[in-house]
Amino acid sequence: MINTDVLIIGAGAAGLMCAIEAGKRGRKVIVLDHANKAGKKILMSGGGRCNFTNYTVESSNYLSNNPHFCKSALSRYSQWDFLALVSRYRIPYHEREHGRLFCNDSASDILTMLLTECENAGVTIHLNTTIHHIEKHEQQFKLHTNQGYFTAQSLVVATGGLSIPKMGATPLGYKIAEQFGIKVLPTRAGLVPLTLQPEDKEKFSPLSGIAVPCTVSANGQAFNENILFTHRGLSGPSVLQISSYWHAGETISINLLPHITLSDELKTKRQQKLNSTLKTILNTYLPKHLLSCLVPENLLNTALQDCSDRQIQQVAEQLHNWIIKPNGTEGYRTAEITLGGVDCNELSSKTMASNKVSGLYFIGEVVDVSGWLGGYNFQWAWSSGWCAGQIV
Repeated sequence: MINTDVLIIGAGAAGLMCAIEAGKRGRKVIVLDHANKAGKKILMSGGGRCNFTNYTVESSNYLSNNPHFCKSALSRYSQWDFLALVSRYRIPYHEREHGRLFCNDSASDILTMLLTECENAGVTIHLNTTIHHIEKHEQQFKLHTNQGYFTAQSLVVATGGLSIPKMGATPLGYKIAEQFGIKVLPTRAGLVPLTLQPEDKEKFSPLSGIAVPCTVSANGQAFNENILFTHRGLSGPSVLQISSYWHAGETISINLLPHITLSDELKTKRQQKLNSTLKTILNTYLPKHLLSCLVPENLLNTALQDCSDRQIQQVAEQLHNWIIKPNGTEGYRTAEITLGGVDCNELSSKTMASNKVSGLYFIGEVVDVSGWLGGYNFQWAWSSGWCAGQIV
C-alpha cells in the first residue's frame, strides 16, 4: 500500500497543473492515469500545436448551468499567469485570429514544461493504472487499482469528459461523483461537427471541402468564422462553436454574406445596367456550386436587369438567412469537449472542493464548465487545477 498526501486521478492539463501547485506547497503528490503517456490530449490539440490559452478570457466564453462559477478561478489564475510560465520556459508561440495562442513548434513544448514542473515539485506519476474501486474511511481515501492500493487525505478528480474516446476518455469522473452523492448534470458532445438530414446530406455532400466565411446563429448566440462543408454535414470553427448552443430538433441560421447587404448591392448593380446574369454576379461572392444548391437555377440564369425587387429580396433572404435543421452531431468521437458534468453548485468556486465530501475535489472538463473554441478549455484546466492545488 502506498500512502501519500494527495492523489490526483488524471494526468491531463488540469491534473498536472494541480499536481505542480500542490507539490510546490510541499505536499506529497501522486498522479494516476490509465494511459501509457501523460497529457495525450495536450499533444494532439490544436493540430499538434496546442492552443494553450487566449489573450481575452471572460466568463462569457464559457457554458455552465452556473455561469458565475468559473469567474473566481479564472481571475485568480489568469491567462497572463500561464503566459508567464510559458515565457519562463522560453516556449515560442504566436497569435492567430480571435486572440488564440499556439506553440510555434509543437504541443510537446507545453507538456514537457508541465512534466518538468512536476518533477521539480517532487510529483510522482503512475501510468497504466486502472482504478477498480474507491472507498473513504474517516479522513482517508483508499483506491484499489491494478497497481495495488493507494491512500491519501485529498482526492482530486481530473478525469476529463467523454470526448474523443479513442484517446481513452471514460465516464470514471462522473461515476466517482455519483458514488459520493454528488449531482452530475446530463452530458453531451460540444465543439462538434453537425450532421445533416438525409435529403440535405445528399444535396450538400458534393460541396465537401468548400469553406466559406459566414455568421452562424442559434439560441441567441452567433459566431462569425468559417463554415466547412463535409461528406457528413457541416463543420468549421463557426459550426463547432454553435454546436455547443444548438439542441436536437432545432434549426440554425447561416448568414453566408455577413459583411454586405446583398439586396442593396444587387439593386445598385442593376441601376448600373450591368449586362450579366444573377449567377455571374453572385459568383463573385460565393462558390458557384453552393449557389446552385441554394438558389433556383432559373433565377440564377436570369439577367440582373430582368430581376424584380421581390426576386432580389428572395435571393438576399436565402443567402443572408439560410435556415437548416441539422440531423444531429458527430458525437463524442470527434467532439472537442463534453458539455455538462459535475454540478458546479456541488463545489466551492474558490477551491473546487466538494461541499459534501471533505477532501474530494473536481477540476477541468469533468466539471460543468465548457469553453468556446480558442484555448478557453485549456485555460479552465490551468485555472481550476491551480485553485485546487493551493488547498489540497
